[in-house]
Amino acid sequence: MTEILDLIPDESDSTVDDIVLPFAADLLQVRGRVIRLGDTVDRILRRHDYPESVSRLLGEAITLGILLGTSLKFEGRFILQTSTDGPVSAIVVDFETPDRVRAWAQYDETALAAIDIDAAFNPAVLLGNGHLALTIDSGLQQNRYQGLVPLVNANLSEAADLYFAQSEQIPTFVRLAVAESMIGDERKWRAGGLLVQHLPEVGMAVAHRDLAPGDVPEGQASLPEFEEADQWVEARALAATIEDHELVDPDLATERLLYRLFHENDVRVFEKSTLKEQCRCTEQSVGQMLKNFTAEERADMVVDGGIFVVCQFCSTRYDYDPVSLEPDNK
Repeated sequence: MTEILDLIPDESDSTVDDIVLPFAADLLQVRGRVIRLGDTVDRILRRHDYPESVSRLLGEAITLGILLGTSLKFEGRFILQTSTDGPVSAIVVDFETPDRVRAWAQYDETALAAIDIDAAFNPAVLLGNGHLALTIDSGLQQNRYQGLVPLVNANLSEAADLYFAQSEQIPTFVRLAVAESMIGDERKWRAGGLLVQHLPEVGMAVAHRDLAPGDVPEGQASLPEFEEADQWVEARALAATIEDHELVDPDLATERLLYRLFHENDVRVFEKSTLKEQCRCTEQSVGQMLKNFTAEERADMVVDGGIFVVCQFCSTRYDYDPVSLEPDNK
């Protein structure tokens, strides 16, 4: 871990894109990560060419998926998936350690067009009601772990906070930001995210209340079970001061951003890691998938004498001769 003062660039220096920077603020007993995305998120969103509101929402999901996925300490995959009744009915973000991400979204054009203009960029409106699934896949030798969080009039960062509070019992703050900005002569998508968690080395992140907080109406519990620790209250208040534009500002270095937030609390940073957009599909893997279907099922897929598959993640089209997909053909 390195003192952040040794790393802060000059004010004129721009940020390094497509990185994850872990950090700790020792006096507040918090750790976290900052993510800054440039080409990685831009390539995904440009390729799909979704409506602007859908692109923004998917950009937030990509950022959250990476924030959570980069916590894995083993080779594996972290999958973030929504299933809801809103105009954007499904989102899938597939992060493969240590650095690869891909994503797609499904939306209803008619439902999207019916949204009031004032609500068009409201993630809770776009998502509607349903659930957020967070899946950890550590490989063939171990079972998958999946956590489910209800999505009821909530955005993705609120759902993440709820997941950590209920499933992990770790006080957590998440902020996500996505914007389309002029970079040189081009408009490009950028995204940024901040995750802060209270992880004290000794004791609990929340403390038992010793005394009742004043008079309590008859019939109600006299003592709430826990109250938040002072360090976490301060850390969350500081983290909440960050603005969306700061997370996506190409002229604000990540180290300087952290210094603005936690410079009075012994903030330190770990080694940063890089990120990239990369799909996992190949002609061979898609062909093998098709071979797993029955002959009758493959026959129903034939169009103009061939079978084609378009990857939902990267939009690559794969064309096959049906004969080559017979089980005896390799």
